[in-house]
Amino acid sequence: MQAVIAIPEIAGHLSEAHATDMLMRPVAGVPLLLRTALTAARAGVDQVLLICPISLSERLLQRLTVELALRGVQPTVARVGQFNPGARSGWVILKPRLEKQFVWLPWNWVTIKQSIKQLPLVKMEFVDWSKPAFTTLHEVDREIASSIQPGRSAGGIAITSRQSIAAAERFLVAKSGKGSDGIHTSFNRRLCRPFVRLFSHTRITPNAVTFGGVVISVLSAISFAHGTYIWSVLGAVLFYIAGLFDEMDGMLARVKFAESPSGTWLEGAADGLSYLLLFGGITIGLSRRYGVIADWMGVALLAGAVLALVTTSLQRRRATSPDRPNEYLGRFYQLLEKDSGNWVSRMVRQVQCFQRRGILIHYIVIFTILGLLPLVFLLATIGAHGTWILTLYFNRKFFSTSSGSEVTPNKLKEAL
Repeated sequence: MQAVIAIPEIAGHLSEAHATDMLMRPVAGVPLLLRTALTAARAGVDQVLLICPISLSERLLQRLTVELALRGVQPTVARVGQFNPGARSGWVILKPRLEKQFVWLPWNWVTIKQSIKQLPLVKMEFVDWSKPAFTTLHEVDREIASSIQPGRSAGGIAITSRQSIAAAERFLVAKSGKGSDGIHTSFNRRLCRPFVRLFSHTRITPNAVTFGGVVISVLSAISFAHGTYIWSVLGAVLFYIAGLFDEMDGMLARVKFAESPSGTWLEGAADGLSYLLLFGGITIGLSRRYGVIADWMGVALLAGAVLALVTTSLQRRRATSPDRPNEYLGRFYQLLEKDSGNWVSRMVRQVQCFQRRGILIHYIVIFTILGLLPLVFLLATIGAHGTWILTLYFNRKFFSTSSGSEVTPNKLKEAL
């Protein structure tokens, strides 16, 4: 798919400094025109046609193309004088460079990939050129034409002032979650929004937020290890805050186009470490009250948690390509849905959500306040061992390869 982005003619009549300020003003930490093109690429666009005024500064254009290239987008540049998208003559000149169907994106429109993907095909005479549109220069057959609806455009905000920048940033942060977010995770993300917007204007990286969450998890474990009710409640609150950091790192990465395979793996490792710290702290705290039986339960829980972490890490490697580890859960859920005739898959699909950290942090707080930590301990032990057993089952069912699905010592070492 192709995206067409036109830089306005006025930018060619401004000084280089003023044109840079106009086109590259930061929105949530990313230059505006760069954000427009990167959003298109994130939506699945593989070609970007950048229409530029003839008089636009060559140095500014080079800066833009270099920055896009560093992010994996190679734009095609077309210098055109007095381009007016509403005039068909301008499109006729560009016809040799255009695909049969293409996405029109205003240079100053801030949106998200889902909005671009959902654009319906619209005839050119119906396009509102101030908003994104999926259109074509060519005639369409009757079947397609009958389904074309004028009007609906991608959600988003046009950047025209400082106030619109603030509104666009709120829009981006509000849309930085995932389609699979439930009520618990959505609530968590609402709490995180002001901080994500603040961090987007700083040098703080998603990985730094991840490490911050680990530090708070350490403090949570220390609090639980004291064993008293007050210290345990404090530990639960700290674990909840650490869980919010886990939400913020992904939100910040999506807003700043900072997603990476290494970041996904780091986030997964941080989650696993947070669980081990939590269970270790609870074990020490309960052993102060219940003695040796709590120690043995803690050993069983930690063993299950380690095995669950190792097997799920191996399954993520098998289920996804090296550059897309973030697609693991989405693909796994799709496979469970397709296998819904199997009672095991159906059961796992129903209960798996309760193991997600965004949900678990709520129940840790609730159960701790109610004085039910021993019950949490028991349920967590059962859940951890059930997780690694079921992961091995689904490895064989969904992700077996010709080389076999055995977990070798070398693979265990790599996953750890």
